[in-house]
Amino acid sequence: MRHFYYLILFFSIISFAQDVPAGSYTADASYFYGNVIPHRQSIRHLIIGHPEGMVISFNRKTFGKKAWEQAYNFPDYGVSFHFQDMKNEALGDMYGLYGHYSFYFLQRQLILRVGQGVAYNTNPYDRETNFRNYAYGMHLMPSTYFMLNYTKYDLWQGFGLQAGLIFIHHSNASMKSPNTSTNTFAVNVGLNYTFDKKEENQYTHIIDDSIYKQPLHYNIVFRGGINQSDVIGTKQYPYFTFGGYIDKRISRKSGFQLGAEFFWPKYLKEYIRYMAIAYPENPTDGSTDYKKLGIFGGYELYINRLSLEAQVGYYVYSPYNSTGLLYQRIGMKYYLSKNIFASLGLKTHGAKAEVMEFGIGVRL
Repeated sequence: MRHFYYLILFFSIISFAQDVPAGSYTADASYFYGNVIPHRQSIRHLIIGHPEGMVISFNRKTFGKKAWEQAYNFPDYGVSFHFQDMKNEALGDMYGLYGHYSFYFLQRQLILRVGQGVAYNTNPYDRETNFRNYAYGMHLMPSTYFMLNYTKYDLWQGFGLQAGLIFIHHSNASMKSPNTSTNTFAVNVGLNYTFDKKEENQYTHIIDDSIYKQPLHYNIVFRGGINQSDVIGTKQYPYFTFGGYIDKRISRKSGFQLGAEFFWPKYLKEYIRYMAIAYPENPTDGSTDYKKLGIFGGYELYINRLSLEAQVGYYVYSPYNSTGLLYQRIGMKYYLSKNIFASLGLKTHGAKAEVMEFGIGVRL
């Protein structure tokens, strides 16, 4: 509860903020209290209390000056900072920094916020000093949060209230073992503040006659990352993917993908050799090819220059089947220009992450 005083201090500071466009910016701070979901048996011993923390956000409102703002019901976007006390010394505390979008429903009183960023853990796994922490194998890790809040703005002198639910995911993305990750589900309550709200900020509703249907486009993408096998103490290796796919945009928001890709998971080469030596009772050929070939279908949700994508793939060539034949990828793309994009995605096999991929691609 000591963090509640930070909330009061935060709003004391922003109340004096000046020189911002009228009504274009808001800030909010929420306290949350909840549970870590025991999604794996290996982390049950770490769940001994109810985690609590805060999320502080700064938001830029949109009013429909661009077509994508109207298409998504005038969302907000901004940055968030979060603190989480895991209520277990072995797990440490979490500090996160995120970029986020907030989408409005039910006459703009219900908000769904999606945040993606990086979190810092104060006490990751260490073989000698913290061998109990099987959740986090490193200090820095990707993190995602979802917040669903009922919100009322400007109830008194710019201040409003919000309350609802929050889900926070922390994971190493298999960059270093161990990596069982944690998922926190909590209730939250907080305050929001609208800077210098004026009546002249009106939402723009323009009928957009633009046709977003496009012909087929051809994409080439190269992705790379770093990961480690589940065997604690093994080395980290580069992970490369080279692929091509066609995409078909069918509307302002939606497009579909179909393609193929080659994988060079270097960590798997060492893992195959390790299994052949460490477990002779389970026959494994240490020279088995570690490379893979997959085909996939996907969906892309276009927002502005940013888009979100989800893909489901199947390995048509996988001599060493340690993960199953199905794989998934969720991520985001940012179009640097009409034909060049950068991407960030998480490749998984069900609930098990394999690699965090950074990519660059060409759309022809």
